[in-house]
Amino acid sequence: MSARALVVASFLFALLVSASETAAQSSGACPPLLDHEAQKLHSRERIDLCEFRGRPLLLVNTASFCGFTRQLDGLQALHERYRDQGLVVIGFPSHDFDQEADDEEVTAEICRINYGVTFTLLSPSAVARGEVNPVFAEIARQGAELPRWNFHKYVVDHEGRVTASFGSTTEPESRELREALERVLK
Repeated sequence: MSARALVVASFLFALLVSASETAAQSSGACPPLLDHEAQKLHSRERIDLCEFRGRPLLLVNTASFCGFTRQLDGLQALHERYRDQGLVVIGFPSHDFDQEADDEEVTAEICRINYGVTFTLLSPSAVARGEVNPVFAEIARQGAELPRWNFHKYVVDHEGRVTASFGSTTEPESRELREALERVLK
């Protein structure tokens, strides 16, 4: 092989390796926060949370019989306001604070009928006590505080990193939460 052919072959090989690395990065390995499957609320359907990789997220632990349950209205409003910009809102019903219905059908009815929720809701799981679900375990591993009460909100960037968290008293439509969401939507 001539020196010129060797240079061209080396260049083509380097180009091929670079293209492969770029493709792997753009397809993106699933970040640990989303590398799980979960069951949808009151459904047999399971979803692979990896389908949300590369998108900004708002994760919220919810409860049906809490004084903050009315925040479902505001969460739905955020979902409608920002979904076309890529935001995914996911609700994690939890009985950790003794305010979730024992029956998923009741939880689904409260969320969907009483509050018109159309964003993703998952089956109830632990978010702060006992064997915490893997998403909230990763939230803690990233250094964010686990919920102390219902309706704790976590803003997650495109790479699966928690960038902000807000306690129960921060309303979904508050300026602080909207600004945190708009930062990850850019």
